[in-house]
Amino acid sequence: MTAPVLPRLWPLAAAVLVSFVATPAQAQVDPNRFLDTFESTFGKHEGFRRSGAKGVCATGEFVGNEQGRKLSTSSAFSGRPVPVVVRFSVGGANPNAPDNAKGQRNMALQFDLPAGETWQMGNISAPIFGAATPEQFLGRLESLRPDPATRAADPARVKAFADANPEVLLLPRYFAGQPVPASFASVNYWGVHAFAFVDARGNKQWGKWVFEPIGGTQGLSDDEAKAKGPSFLFADLRDRVKAGTASFDFMLQLAEAGDRLDSAVTPLPDQRPKVSLGRLRITDVAPDAGGACLRITYNPMVLPKGVEAGPDPLIAARAAPYAVGLSRRIVEGPKQ
Repeated sequence: MTAPVLPRLWPLAAAVLVSFVATPAQAQVDPNRFLDTFESTFGKHEGFRRSGAKGVCATGEFVGNEQGRKLSTSSAFSGRPVPVVVRFSVGGANPNAPDNAKGQRNMALQFDLPAGETWQMGNISAPIFGAATPEQFLGRLESLRPDPATRAADPARVKAFADANPEVLLLPRYFAGQPVPASFASVNYWGVHAFAFVDARGNKQWGKWVFEPIGGTQGLSDDEAKAKGPSFLFADLRDRVKAGTASFDFMLQLAEAGDRLDSAVTPLPDQRPKVSLGRLRITDVAPDAGGACLRITYNPMVLPKGVEAGPDPLIAARAAPYAVGLSRRIVEGPKQ
């Protein structure tokens, strides 16, 4: 019997799957070990993604602007419409997670660029990630794993790990202070990692991006969330897309000398300016549990020319478990 997915752990389960990469400072860890730990901690639902299990496919288009073209040679910013395959999801490993609970929302994107080039990204509704390093994230998962006898995590073990790794508490504290999002289309989605945007002369502008809803963010009061019930986000998204009100500005917050580029738990300083790189418009939502996003892993290392990954150890570490997770889902019968 698999361990249950505890509601209080859903926000953490939403964190993107990671594993170690082979670097001088870190030994490589089999991504199967990571996925096994994830499943034993939060439960296994065959065919579903191990993170963000409750989701829906959508499509859209992105139109880059002059500022985007100034910063990067990527064809994403040409000014011509670029098709985008989108997946919105509720954080957690449970495909029946309630929509009216506080916690993470996700917006994953694949830009289908000219000449077969793609750009994939996974964005979350927080400016920080749930751990600073792959090792720390794996350790957090292991500390939360339920005891087979009690079907609950050992509080002493959870506390000991958190005391030694306070970064892992930043994400749940953030969500505790946020309202329940009123819609997938009314919340900010951050990339959390630093990337370099490279212009025609090879100049690099480092930054962290966020997709900001055109109509502004909107949250629900506790009473409003209760009245909405556990399943309202998909229908709400379809209504907003039909009304033409599901769009986001692709904003880049510009890093300056001395800013941390290697930490997903350290946002850029608030005073750093942001510039718009273009607009994403959601144009359609899948009518059922299928859609074009079903087998896309949304690996943040799939980057176009003109955009480069930063030194954050979590970025490259995500690729292997994504691939293993997809292979498991295919064998099980992939579901949304």
